[in-house]
Amino acid sequence: MKKLLVVWIFLAGLSGSWCRAESGYDLWLRYVPVTNKSLLATYKQHTVQLVFPAGNETLNAAKQELAMGMKGLLGGPLPESAVANKDGTLIVGTPASCREITAQPLIGQLLVPAGEEGYLIRSVLVNGKKCTVIAANFNTGVLYGVFHFLRLLQTNAPIARLSISESPKVKIRTLNHWDNLDRTVERGYAGQSIWKWDELPATIDPRYRDYARANASIGVNATVLTNVNANSKILTAAYLAKVAAIANVFRAYGIKVYLTARFSSPIEIGGLKTADPLDPQVRQWWTDKVAEIYKLIPDFGGFLVKANSEGQPGPQSYGRNHADGANMLAAAVAPYHGTITWRAFVYSNEVPEDRHKQANLEFEPLDGKFNPNVLVQVKNGAIDFQPREPFHPLFGALKKTPEAMEFQLTKEYLGQGTHLVYLGTSFEETLEADTYSYGKNSQVRKIITGEITKQPLSEMAGVSNIGADSNWCGHPFSQANWYAFGRLAWNPSLSAAAIAEEWVRMTFSNDPALVKPVREMMMGSREATVNYMTPLGLHHIMAANSHYGPGPWDNALPREDWKPKYYHRADSAGIGFNRTSTGSNAVSQYFPEVRTRFENVHTTPDRFLLWFHHLPWTFKTRANKTLWNDLVDHYYLGVTQVRDMQKTWDDMEGKVDRDRFAEVKKLLVIQENEARWWRDSCLLYFQTFSGMPIPGGYEKPSYTLAEFMKRGFKP
Repeated sequence: MKKLLVVWIFLAGLSGSWCRAESGYDLWLRYVPVTNKSLLATYKQHTVQLVFPAGNETLNAAKQELAMGMKGLLGGPLPESAVANKDGTLIVGTPASCREITAQPLIGQLLVPAGEEGYLIRSVLVNGKKCTVIAANFNTGVLYGVFHFLRLLQTNAPIARLSISESPKVKIRTLNHWDNLDRTVERGYAGQSIWKWDELPATIDPRYRDYARANASIGVNATVLTNVNANSKILTAAYLAKVAAIANVFRAYGIKVYLTARFSSPIEIGGLKTADPLDPQVRQWWTDKVAEIYKLIPDFGGFLVKANSEGQPGPQSYGRNHADGANMLAAAVAPYHGTITWRAFVYSNEVPEDRHKQANLEFEPLDGKFNPNVLVQVKNGAIDFQPREPFHPLFGALKKTPEAMEFQLTKEYLGQGTHLVYLGTSFEETLEADTYSYGKNSQVRKIITGEITKQPLSEMAGVSNIGADSNWCGHPFSQANWYAFGRLAWNPSLSAAAIAEEWVRMTFSNDPALVKPVREMMMGSREATVNYMTPLGLHHIMAANSHYGPGPWDNALPREDWKPKYYHRADSAGIGFNRTSTGSNAVSQYFPEVRTRFENVHTTPDRFLLWFHHLPWTFKTRANKTLWNDLVDHYYLGVTQVRDMQKTWDDMEGKVDRDRFAEVKKLLVIQENEARWWRDSCLLYFQTFSGMPIPGGYEKPSYTLAEFMKRGFKP
């Protein structure tokens, strides 16, 4: 027994990460020891002592985080001092909290453009000593600066000559939780909701603080606690007390709480007979309810609203428009500096127009009619978080209204909790798309930040992928999508590749033999998924209801625009949705330069070919292949790419801790099997229309089409 104990202690003391059991709970905030001896010596040389007076909850949180990070990374906390009297002193605070910062005129000048949330990290001389200063105008900026400094240490970055100035490009950086009050999560694939409503407000789960820490580390400053398919109960006194308890935890980390507002709440919990936004009694009810909320939560952010979409109540039920509804709520929160985010995801089965067009048709006529504290939240594409979509034509079309971006982190249409898909590349693709709405170089990111629209309000929102699973997100690599969202919400100009590398280094290791191949695997993962699911612009061909596996044949749905056949339109003549001027004319909603490119089949990018055109099976693509053969090649390539991901991950054995290595390996086996299922079933189905063979040399499908359709996909 003693021999076994000695062996265990020996193994536990090894520096290799493979022997350190990890659940993934720590996310990218692992703070494991720096193993590069020369780098460790440099870090210790530049972090000798700490000057950090902390007299409020946010500065205390920042100081605790710094202490925890330094202990984990460098082996111990820093001794504290009131003044910088040694080389290597780390000075942290605001001009109001730290006199060592006040005494530096240059720091004060540089802080002017940093604003409310920005910060500086600079190597400077203080009292003749070489010091590092982390400074901000306000406390939350200090917290962000501390996380940035720790990130430098975590990623083995040099810290000898620092000159960093950061401030967010987006004002409101939001995680939208589609969480229900019974702790189920709509489109959630990582367990139950983390909000334990039955225990609140008496019991505060420690996980709330860790959630806030993780979000603050990437600059997320807003959380919508409840599902957009809202429940009026959240606005009752009992639940507002629970919300206030969560808000009390988040406040130290610079995070404001928001709620979803069900438009019919005045009827359902207020006893009124109408929810008409122009009715004085209804307006008064909302005014009183908002006052009640702000009395409990003085920094309450405001409401997110889904109205007159997919059966949700809204102002159109009373003959009013979206501006009428949004402005009623906006007037109620305006005295408290709150905001209203009004979703543009609206479509109706009764409207004969292409679903791609409906948001523009409803919102463009209302441009300029919304109150100043209203943002219109637009999904990245016009359909519904597909593996790939062209950017939404509403971006840039609203000249007088701030537009918020809505991304989806939970991979509803991308393998959900099973497939490894890094969404940083998808986010970047949309953000960098040129709308031409203000001429050339009118990228989507410049619209949502207000850079070219000059709108004072800006927001980027992500539909949360977080649940009560021990690793938060289900799939270990899904954490990267939460991380990438936060980093891009802070600065939409960052590159997906750089963000992926940061995440790999912080989450797994700084070992070059791991960092480069895993980053490249991540960067190619979304393209692989598009290839084996919806290549060449196909979209919304997932199985009915679950949105998980393939279902291009599904037709038993109550609405035409929920049926895959509505989107792929395969027939003996060809495949694809004609959205040109000879079809639904959705291209007309883009600005001329984009419209012309999508209108012409020869200038439409391959990735959107079947999104905008219905083409013959024999159409010659840019690859000089028939459309059918090109489609086949893409489906088979997707499977090959997943197999390459498996090989890459297999090579990481010994470089990643055993538990996470085994979990990802298992999930990649599932993904490879399901990628083949997607490929084979879709091609066999589309072959019934093309009548063309799968070229020789490719492996044969494992089942017949009838068997695929009968067996189903996911239990």
